[in-house]
Amino acid sequence: MVKHPDSGMKSDTTRTDIRSVTGKVAPSVWVVLGDKPGDNAQVRIIEQALPWACVHKHIQVLDPFVLGKPKVGPTLYHIDRGRSDPLEPPWPDLILTSGRRPANVALWIREQSAGHTRIVLVGKPSSMPGDYDLIVYSAENQFPPLPNLQAISLPLMRVDETQIAQAADEWEPRFRELPRPLIAFLVGGPTGPFVFNPSTTRRLLDYSRWVIAETGGTPYITTSRRTPPDVVAALQAGLPSGARLFAWSEHAAGNPYRGLLGLADGFVVTGDSISMLVEVIRLRKPLAIFPLAVSSLGAFDQSRRAFTRWLFRPESGSLIDTLRQRLAGMLYRLGVVTPTRDFTAFHDMLVSRGLAAYASDTLPRPPGGRVPDDLRIAVQRIMALMATN
Repeated sequence: MVKHPDSGMKSDTTRTDIRSVTGKVAPSVWVVLGDKPGDNAQVRIIEQALPWACVHKHIQVLDPFVLGKPKVGPTLYHIDRGRSDPLEPPWPDLILTSGRRPANVALWIREQSAGHTRIVLVGKPSSMPGDYDLIVYSAENQFPPLPNLQAISLPLMRVDETQIAQAADEWEPRFRELPRPLIAFLVGGPTGPFVFNPSTTRRLLDYSRWVIAETGGTPYITTSRRTPPDVVAALQAGLPSGARLFAWSEHAAGNPYRGLLGLADGFVVTGDSISMLVEVIRLRKPLAIFPLAVSSLGAFDQSRRAFTRWLFRPESGSLIDTLRQRLAGMLYRLGVVTPTRDFTAFHDMLVSRGLAAYASDTLPRPPGGRVPDDLRIAVQRIMALMATN
């Protein structure tokens, strides 16, 4: 079995014998971690805020399921048990996890515990929401009115400010001669219902030219793992004089991403990347969201998501809202509508809270809104869950 550096129980002995506010013995908690760093990071942020000792259970996914999606349910068929941490009784009182592959393992553990183990899932589940005791989800996800949900605004991602400060020190001499303002363009890639077509690439290049013409500054474009090769080629071919481009590849050296997070004067982020948007917001930097285009089929899909967003909107107490929520519950039970991701809803939330603006004919503006304390909300709901019998 492969031993992971943070496997096993936390070494922080100050948490070992902590009792909850109810006077009960602290629950046994497993943190089931998979192969997605972003999912793992959100779970571990919650873990570190809980007053209980936790045991890490790392899951090694079999090669066919690193990219392929395993079937949903209580199963271990998709993992390499010999290279994963042992899954043996005594079974935990609580599991924290995120993602399809670890969630399957969590459901299997609960089955072995005869239903004793409770599961808290972070993010949108691949199975039905009712399969989990609690789901903590951020604003890009749309859910029907169900009692086992806890809405938060932003995904529970954090930036390592120490790493960013170190990168800023490294990159400052390289950026020093670039005309200011230095505007970082962080480019993602297509995701349903959005496409990254030639028109989108032209708009991105046009906006970078505007930055130069209007401000005399430097657009610094960085692509990512999900940026299609033809988009990278078009950016390279059309890059205006005075701009800079880093084309991401697995073995490319000199990635300026963290240096830009530390030193750029403003950010333009394509709307497909929730993680990059959140990183900029956590750093309280000026942010403009660059919307992607939708295909004809994508426009229909986006209309469906918008309808779902309206249907699942929280109740405000009016009679119309009460009727709408009842309709939402009925259509969900019939399988007509299901939980979905709605990037536009997330963008609108950021703009309405003063955390971002849409890219237009202005530079990204400093954020005026307060970054919400979503972690506290999630932790309080988990502790309330474990305080019940």
